[in-house]
Amino acid sequence: MAAHPSFVPRLLSTAIERDLSYMPVVAVIGPRQSGKTTLARRLASDRAYISFDDDPTVRAAAMDPGRFVAALPRRVTLDEIQRVPQLLPAIKGSVDRDREPGRFLLTGSANLLLLPRVTESLAGRMAIADLQPLTEAEKEGRPGKFLRLLLDGAIRPRVGGGPADAGPSLEERLVAGGYPSVLPLTPATTRAWHRQYLRTVIERDVRDVARIRDAGELGRLLALLANRKGRLFRAASLAGDVDLHRSTVEHYLSALERLFLVRRLPAWHRSPGRRLIRSPKVHLVDSGLAATLAALTAPDLAGNRDLLGHLLESLVVQQLIAQAAWTDPDLEFWHYRDKDQVEVDLVMTRGARTWGFEIKAGSSPSPGDGRGLARLAERCGKDFAGGILFHTGQDILPLGDPRMLAVPVSETWRV
Repeated sequence: MAAHPSFVPRLLSTAIERDLSYMPVVAVIGPRQSGKTTLARRLASDRAYISFDDDPTVRAAAMDPGRFVAALPRRVTLDEIQRVPQLLPAIKGSVDRDREPGRFLLTGSANLLLLPRVTESLAGRMAIADLQPLTEAEKEGRPGKFLRLLLDGAIRPRVGGGPADAGPSLEERLVAGGYPSVLPLTPATTRAWHRQYLRTVIERDVRDVARIRDAGELGRLLALLANRKGRLFRAASLAGDVDLHRSTVEHYLSALERLFLVRRLPAWHRSPGRRLIRSPKVHLVDSGLAATLAALTAPDLAGNRDLLGHLLESLVVQQLIAQAAWTDPDLEFWHYRDKDQVEVDLVMTRGARTWGFEIKAGSSPSPGDGRGLARLAERCGKDFAGGILFHTGQDILPLGDPRMLAVPVSETWRV
């Protein structure tokens, strides 16, 4: 893989520094090559650093976790902690004896919250920071405050005065994705980087999070999901397409989720109990990986609005979830689909307060495009806080209901 480009400031840094000021353990988790190690070393340059990408170090830590932790410096960064989950109970014991803030900074390329026993090991002792691939706002050096403006009710109609989107085209942004290493690359070398990245993660990292009998089967499932972008996850249907048992597909999807390759959006319903039994939507976390797996280039997207729309939905989902991490960690994300097949691409909640987001590939939105948002507003009643119809034009337009606006997708990285 290519060397990392110059460091891009990460908007999650302030939240991590805040967590280090009061929690004894802070874990920065996210996809491999998303910049966790670089960020951790910049935030905590005064502490010792140990990487578990090194197999002898992994063996030494696993052989006697208690002694290994006892011998650590008082303040230490432990990189790729998912490779030695045996250390977590020993870390728990250490912080129970001394809860000084900021003692352990962990990084992980697997979702620790989805790994067995981790939550119980460090519950109440560890803050989790989710570091996504670079957002478009971070690439542009912008503050990434679209969600903050939305929560504050500060987004207003704007007609005729919208700036043209600078920088790469929307299609180029979609196929590049957000991994820092691809920033200086050409489109062809970006696709080569994505392919090598997937081989590394699937062949090496998967063993840290699940027992997989055939890494090739995992790769085929991921490719199939890339070509079914943003659709409901139906295990039985996917099992038939890849000639696997339904339970195997469920197991493989969990592994892909733990490795931050895919993201599940649960189904939203006013009744929390019913949310648990409806089909989730599945997105690839990075639109660039999805484009490479689906063999799509920027010219392909420029000539096909359907293909553009699928990848655009995944990109917007990633931008908003990443912004939530530094805007308000209490925000949660879902999708909506009712018995009439009326859908909302993304639903955001904070307690009972609910927002909806629809994503359209066209530049001229119409009130009819907000049908799903209107249905969601009806279901929410007084708890509906607002709706956004993202489009590829430049104007912020009213949608009839004063709580709803049609907004350029580029606003997610312009502000």
